[in-house]
Amino acid sequence: MEEQLLSQISRDYADKFGAELQINRKSAVGGGCISHSLKLETNQGSYFLKWNSSTPDDLFIREAESLQELASADQSELTIPKVVLASEANELPGYLLLENLKEGHTAEEDERLGIGLAQLHQKTAAAFGFQQANYCGATLQNNRWNSDWIEFFGHQRILFLIEKIEQVRSLSAAEKSTYLKLVERLPVLIPSDSKPALIHGDLWSGNYLYTTHGPALIDPAAYYADREMELSMMTMFGGFSTTTWKAYQNEYPLAPGWEERVQLYQLYHILNHYYLFGGSYGNQALRVAQRYL
Repeated sequence: MEEQLLSQISRDYADKFGAELQINRKSAVGGGCISHSLKLETNQGSYFLKWNSSTPDDLFIREAESLQELASADQSELTIPKVVLASEANELPGYLLLENLKEGHTAEEDERLGIGLAQLHQKTAAAFGFQQANYCGATLQNNRWNSDWIEFFGHQRILFLIEKIEQVRSLSAAEKSTYLKLVERLPVLIPSDSKPALIHGDLWSGNYLYTTHGPALIDPAAYYADREMELSMMTMFGGFSTTTWKAYQNEYPLAPGWEERVQLYQLYHILNHYYLFGGSYGNQALRVAQRYL
């Protein structure tokens, strides 16, 4: 399968760029949570390839769109890997071919990460959402444009996931009622003046890395959201230095009271973990929802 895929990638490269792609050396890359990955040394340069035969057919097309949207932001500190090729699954797995980023360290990289994220979040849109549905991990995200952030978060994030959870997990009527009541309370919990901000969408410590060109963002699930959504995800598992947080606040200060909404926005990702993995995430999500009632 791997050799067939590499042959197809060479053909796709020739079709797009009118040049031959010769793969001289390949080496496995560890650390991926979902996909297989390789570093490819070719006559055209060094590339990073990932593929998967068990994810949604269009996952890598959607990821490529997210990377391209992040790259369009007017910011000076973050590196976004360039998309070379992306393909849906057909007879062969879907794949994504990117420029290979050389890991390394640069001066003031923690500070640059904070500044870069603050600059990224200043890219805005007319509404919340994105041009296409995409995936947080392997979970479909409903990104239909919506001018109302509270409605978007309540219905297109929380209740959309609850519907998916009901298909694969045991959710009692009382538990579902808790989430419905929470969504009804959102206008009391969330300020009404939220501004659409471009976010990475799945920013934990495994989805950024330090390179010889500075901090880089990888594996995005981008859309336009209240930027507190991003920052809440960043606090969920840790891995971001106090220098990064201070640099962010200095560049683009957050509104007072944002800390009170951290767990509320984390609820989306906890529910996603429950949908994907089951286990104790269900009780954790329920406790968070009950806290805000």
